Amino acid sequence: MKWRGRRQSENMVDRRGVSGGTVVGGGIGILILAMIVGLLGGDPRQVMQQANQGAAQAPAAGEGAELSQLDIDRGEFVATVLADTEDVWTELFSQSGLVYEKPQLELFQHGTQTACGSATSAAGPFYCPADRKVYLDTAFFDQLAQQLNAPGDFAQAYVVAHEVGHHVQNLLGKTSELDQMRRRLSEVEYNKQSVRLELQADFYAGVMFHHAQRQKGILEEGDIEEGLRAAAAIGDDTLQKRSRGTANQESFTHGTSEQRVRWFMKGLQTGDPEQGNTFEVQQL
Repeated sequence: MKWRGRRQSENMVDRRGVSGGTVVGGGIGILILAMIVGLLGGDPRQVMQQANQGAAQAPAAGEGAELSQLDIDRGEFVATVLADTEDVWTELFSQSGLVYEKPQLELFQHGTQTACGSATSAAGPFYCPADRKVYLDTAFFDQLAQQLNAPGDFAQAYVVAHEVGHHVQNLLGKTSELDQMRRRLSEVEYNKQSVRLELQADFYAGVMFHHAQRQKGILEEGDIEEGLRAAAAIGDDTLQKRSRGTANQESFTHGTSEQRVRWFMKGLQTGDPEQGNTFEVQQL
């Protein structure tokens, strides 16, 4: 992916090396948590609570530590991808007569405080609707490459674009709609709606790259394959089978690998946000 020498967002806050703190989030990292839940054979909510409690009690790891060159490069990379999302969504919102409110993205190590609670790295990247911020520990990129077999800078960019996709949903009111559903739906039915939300964020990530390529020519050979590997690696079915040998569809919250790849590719190919209403289609 061509990213060096391009504009970097001013809306990124780098708190790596600063004291941290717990997680509530709806991002890709919840799937990593699902792997842990499967291995432990426990309740995901209990594991989340334990992770949060551990973060609140843990000392501030890495405070005052100098960033390595790899850390610096990753920060600049994320800032560049964030700038791409800003340029694309500002244009697309404007075409619809809307104003795009740019989210802030915070880089952290180990843990941090958010308006959704305190967050640990164990939950991975996530978006907090309450403060409209994306949170990311760039160490997740190592997990993506080493544990999920999805290396490459475009795979990492997909992670950022997906979380910004959740911000787009929040601005358009879809996040609050789902939150209201939580109060009246059973867990199984709510999970189905959560899958639709996540697949739409995958679609929006594809839309973003479609227009970033049109605007700036960012893609290099092999980039699309990297993105598809990342989308496939974090499907609920793939992660559950990997962790415990079987998959329980009623517990899916993000979608299967096939669904995630297909909706990402639909956004990438069409570039049309109007074609990504996953809440209206019968067959995902």
